[in-house]
Amino acid sequence: MNIFVAKLNFDTQEDDLRAEFATHGAVDSVKIIMDKFTGKSKGFGFVEMANDDEAQAAIDALNDQDFDGRTIVVKKAEPRENRGGGGGGGYNRGGGGRY
Repeated sequence: MNIFVAKLNFDTQEDDLRAEFATHGAVDSVKIIMDKFTGKSKGFGFVEMANDDEAQAAIDALNDQDFDGRTIVVKKAEPRENRGGGGGGGYNRGGGGRY
């Protein structure tokens, strides 16, 4: 199960998050999302756990709890929506322009 973790302390490291979730079961991966310009944490991340029962136990135990000085939000990650290509500048779409 992919788990979304929000409101992380900006100084929290992936190893710290892994250790906290590992108390509830086997952790496959941990990724704290970093700002590509500053290189600093955006304050959220994802934890992947293969066993859904262990993952749910971690969610139940850690959601709204203090971790690294912050009250974190922990929930099952939702799949990313298809953002599509869409858009366009409207060039050459008719509409009575000059010919």
